[in-house]
Amino acid sequence: MRKLLLLLVLSLYVCTASGQQKTLAPTPPMGWMTWNFFADNINEKDIREMADAMVASGMVEAGYDYIFIDDGWQGGRDNRNNIIADPKKFPSGIKALADYVHSKGIKLGIYSDAAQLTCAGYTASLGFEEQDAKTFASWDIDYLKYDYCHAPKDSATAVARYTKMSDALRKSGRDIVFGICEWGQRKPWHWAAEAGGHLWRTTYDVRDKWKNLSKDENAEGILDILDINAELHAYAGPGRWNDADMLVVGLYGKPGPSGDMGGVGMNDTEYQSQMSLWSVMASPLIATNDVRNMNEATKRILLNKEVIAVNQDPLGKQAERKVKNDTWNVFVKPLENGDVAVAILNRDGKSKNYSIKWADLGLDGKYEVRDLWEHKTVGKGKNWKGRVQSHETKLFRLKKI
Repeated sequence: MRKLLLLLVLSLYVCTASGQQKTLAPTPPMGWMTWNFFADNINEKDIREMADAMVASGMVEAGYDYIFIDDGWQGGRDNRNNIIADPKKFPSGIKALADYVHSKGIKLGIYSDAAQLTCAGYTASLGFEEQDAKTFASWDIDYLKYDYCHAPKDSATAVARYTKMSDALRKSGRDIVFGICEWGQRKPWHWAAEAGGHLWRTTYDVRDKWKNLSKDENAEGILDILDINAELHAYAGPGRWNDADMLVVGLYGKPGPSGDMGGVGMNDTEYQSQMSLWSVMASPLIATNDVRNMNEATKRILLNKEVIAVNQDPLGKQAERKVKNDTWNVFVKPLENGDVAVAILNRDGKSKNYSIKWADLGLDGKYEVRDLWEHKTVGKGKNWKGRVQSHETKLFRLKKI
């Protein structure tokens, strides 16, 4: 009887622990990441300034509560093989930086790679998973982006390497969200959650452009990513997200990682579309612009709380693409309170009129239609019709009446 009771208690503990693990990243992570703006030329001063700007601009209040340090922070290993930060870039150390951003109400993410070297050629974590996880925990890190440069192409190795780091993070004594970044080439939506990931990249890196017009396989535009990620809605949910990569809103063709391979920049209508589409697809919202110097258009796009609410909806549904052709895409995303978000994208190079019956999307009855960019009700009834600008995405919240 005592043995049976012990087994029951142990079972309850395991279930509870498992449940706690699954609650990490209950909604898509939001924040700001260093890579597109700084590449590997990062330092603690710039990151502290970004943290201050995130608070001052209203980004933290709007939900952007992470700062992610991407590649380039590493300074090798000490004589005990502990990974260390570059002492010139981070003279105060990562723990002091974590304390600073935490004091601002922001969580801290960090970067490593499942190989011996990172994508930019810095020290990575292969063979040191438990040691590095303990180090990250001791620095009070909240999130790990785990890249896959310099690693084999097969899926089995990826699953094994990501599982090993996930296990190490769980043993570290700290809740750390785990972002898997092998660029979707091994279909991580099939295995990444079981391997311990809370989100996984579904494509190669985003560039600051509407569409890939070159043959560079590693240079994805907004539409290229959309057409891959849109088909994966069945795999997303609380604690398990399809990551469509970073927002390029407000970069305007800045030279650097996002400006490579045809990343010539986009207009504000296209940046607004990325925000709309990433929000209905329940992708992480990770800004990469200079938060210290945002124009009004960029602020309007990134700080739209009604759009953010669609992305952060607790039901955790990724929108399903109900209309798919060369000109029009229409997405439908159920929301927790019974409302429905509908996004209508005009992929064409010219403005066009569009009309749609809600019943054709599986939405019976009449609805009050709120335009989340205009912040007003634009119609009531069983349908909508209007003009959609070239590359614009209309984003509506429908409430049944």
